[in-house]
Amino acid sequence: MPEAPAKPVYLVDAYADPVVVRLEGRACYANSVSLQDFLTQMIGQGKARFVMDFQNCTSMDSTFLGVLAGAALELRKRKPPGSLVLCRVAHRNLELLRNLGLHRLLTVDAGDFPMDFGPGATALNPAPDHSELENARLVLEAHENLVATDPANQGKFQDVLAFLRNRVEQK
Repeated sequence: MPEAPAKPVYLVDAYADPVVVRLEGRACYANSVSLQDFLTQMIGQGKARFVMDFQNCTSMDSTFLGVLAGAALELRKRKPPGSLVLCRVAHRNLELLRNLGLHRLLTVDAGDFPMDFGPGATALNPAPDHSELENARLVLEAHENLVATDPANQGKFQDVLAFLRNRVEQK
């Protein structure tokens, strides 16, 4: 496996159809805000087809997976429905996707998928620092998306959800 960059990066081509996102390194809470902002902006602009390349994704956490679930849920509401395809997903990451039921919500392709980046490809800038409350809301929303994806996830994340709801309500 290629050596992961020091900082996780999302390389994106917003002008391609489908929109292409390549993950480099660890996909986690710390870098999920920039991806969520990007996906929200693209969906808001009417983009409905997305492909994400996981070949160089070393690991994923539940917040990142909840951001993916939220985007997939939003794309399903579109008329006609949009699509989110994850390709070149390594075995361990594929297990995580299946364990949380995301394989039923989005398309997972463990094989090769043509990944063309045009001249407009850029790295997503890190999101500006958010307050503790904003971070708690992001993590809460991501985990609620996982429960919406598969009700069996409620038991897996009930303590996290309770903690985050309490945190958000106190502020």
